[in-house]
Amino acid sequence: MYVRLAVTTLLLTSALTTGAAPPAAAAPAASGATSAPTSANPTVRDILDHLPDDIVASALTRQDGVGAAVGPVTADAYVRIGSVTKAFTNTVVLQLIAEHRIDLDAPARRYVPRVLPAAYDGVTVHHLLDHTSGLPKPAPTPGPADGPGWQLEGVTPEDFVRESFAAAPGTPPVPGSEQQYNGLNSFVLGLITEKVTGHSFGDELERRIIRPLRLRHTSLPAADDLTIPSPHAEVYVDGQDVTEQSPYPWAEGGMISTAADLDRFTTALFRGRLLPPAEQKLVFEVPAATNGPDNKNCAGTTACYSTGGLMRYQLPDGEEAWGRTGSRPGWDNGFFATRDLRHRLVYSLNPTGAGDDLPYIKALVNAALTE
Repeated sequence: MYVRLAVTTLLLTSALTTGAAPPAAAAPAASGATSAPTSANPTVRDILDHLPDDIVASALTRQDGVGAAVGPVTADAYVRIGSVTKAFTNTVVLQLIAEHRIDLDAPARRYVPRVLPAAYDGVTVHHLLDHTSGLPKPAPTPGPADGPGWQLEGVTPEDFVRESFAAAPGTPPVPGSEQQYNGLNSFVLGLITEKVTGHSFGDELERRIIRPLRLRHTSLPAADDLTIPSPHAEVYVDGQDVTEQSPYPWAEGGMISTAADLDRFTTALFRGRLLPPAEQKLVFEVPAATNGPDNKNCAGTTACYSTGGLMRYQLPDGEEAWGRTGSRPGWDNGFFATRDLRHRLVYSLNPTGAGDDLPYIKALVNAALTE
């Protein structure tokens, strides 16, 4: 049965591609779009100066701690961070591993036997964290194209996971051999967190990350809370106002935050303030697995997602950067930084839906981390 959820597709729709050749700048794709910067190596300011256009209605950035915004949005605006949530989720789970409340290499079914079918008994917590679990694709979900009201319906995480497995093929792949980005992993990790702590995932998120880092503008709203605090952009998809929508993606992509808070989180995570040394190493550990054929977020044949929920990205100068991207209807967001935090960027774009904003994102990241 088709599960009617208040969430767009759980697959990452605006990912950076490891090793891809960077565009010279954000190239407009519509006749009325503003001309892109002519410089072969534009700065973040160059790119922002050519926005908004037909592709991007508004944008905000925070580069090395300094905020900027263009279009009808402010630099301190709240945004729906989508899959950036996964970096928070993985950090919570790694903390529980450090406390010996979760075993990294234990079968995930040990903790949630009613969630994972017996056929997936070989899937460990580690496999969930680094997207090598082989879990089935998430159940179909409605989006703005389904018309008014799509964002007003919801379902529990347990129901969503159950529906996803109900439609899964009979024989799952061998876990650990292939990396395939899959938001279902994060749903299961959230449910494991609740099982071992006896608290809601949101409560653990507050206690372990949000309050200690004083992320006063970061939250995981209840599934029936469609609102977003002000200030925020008014966002549209195909002419439909989708500013209010359910944060149902939960541990997979339901959080709300600001660029300043995400910058603080990035800095704390990279500096090892959230995890002890053994688990901190896992933040940047990428599995020795092949890149799945449907995994469009990593280039070539090798994996690019780490156990910590980050994505490895190669800059034009050959240096590696690490970060996280995420989307919700009307928002494309992310954070990236060099490992030593010499350069870091948080961005949020509000795409119009008239074209692909991925070239803009890649141009911003490349400019910010190589300036």
